[in-house]
Amino acid sequence: MIITRTPFRISFFGGGTDYPVYYREHGGAVISATIDKYCYVTVRRYPPFFDHKYHVRYSKREMVQTIDQIEHPSVRECIRFSGYQDGVEVVHAGDLPARSGIGSSSSFTVGLLHALYALQGRMATRRQLAFDAIQVEQNMIRENVGSQDQMAAAFGGLNRIEFHPDGGIWVTPVTIGPEKVRQLQSSLLFYFTGLSRTASEIAAEQIRSTPGKSKELQQMKEMVEEATGILNGPPDRLDDFGRLLHDSWMLKRQLTAKISNSTIDQIYDLARKHGALGGKLCGAGGGGFVVFYVPPDRQPAVKDALKDLLLVPFRFESLGSHVVFYST
Repeated sequence: MIITRTPFRISFFGGGTDYPVYYREHGGAVISATIDKYCYVTVRRYPPFFDHKYHVRYSKREMVQTIDQIEHPSVRECIRFSGYQDGVEVVHAGDLPARSGIGSSSSFTVGLLHALYALQGRMATRRQLAFDAIQVEQNMIRENVGSQDQMAAAFGGLNRIEFHPDGGIWVTPVTIGPEKVRQLQSSLLFYFTGLSRTASEIAAEQIRSTPGKSKELQQMKEMVEEATGILNGPPDRLDDFGRLLHDSWMLKRQLTAKISNSTIDQIYDLARKHGALGGKLCGAGGGGFVVFYVPPDRQPAVKDALKDLLLVPFRFESLGSHVVFYST
């Protein structure tokens, strides 16, 4: 039996420039951080005593004889891609709900590939896990996903991720001291809006609109450089990170009408009115989690204003996907 633990992530800047349709022409960049909320994947060799070869458990249960009969697209294509030939049981559990903007589908794909490789006695590098997950999601499942979530899930940490037109992707840790990391974490409030959405549908609309939004996406990419400068600057400039988040969210809302809605706008405006310097929906938009930058002295007012929403405490993490249990 193998159990992998793979983190979810919060994307701060540059989201949208990590879609191949954009970065293959213009290049892209994002800043994101993985958090201490995880996707757990358990796999084991399935005993040959049953009338089915594959047993898959997530929000539903599948017991089938062939790979093609597996309904869960990531499970089906990860097994196929990994080359695993024997019967297998796959069980999924997560700390946060799916379809909520924290890269959960890519975390699952990275974690499942990691587990399947370990089941075969193979040790994959973080880079291999990320690129293999991109291959599965973009080219086999043909999901409308970018290329940042797989890198974040595999590598972990607070990173600047760059996407080059030739297909190269580079992960660079944002090197700030532990005190500034604590200061940044203590200024972030992470709320669940209660709204779920299918990211692929919103992403499809954004991809279709990309050719006409190159100006906005270029500005969003430039904000990654500005945010890097803020994080590497003096501690008393850190509030500018929150103000830049606001500018970025205003730009992102222009990419497609599906990114926000009246409920999200009301939540955002309420937080800003009571002290948040900025914020954004995590992921493609439409619902899920929202993160706000709020100086600590203003947080009581924001928490009171948003008391009807679920506030989720979190910490940054730096391990990325890893095997937490291994027994053959």
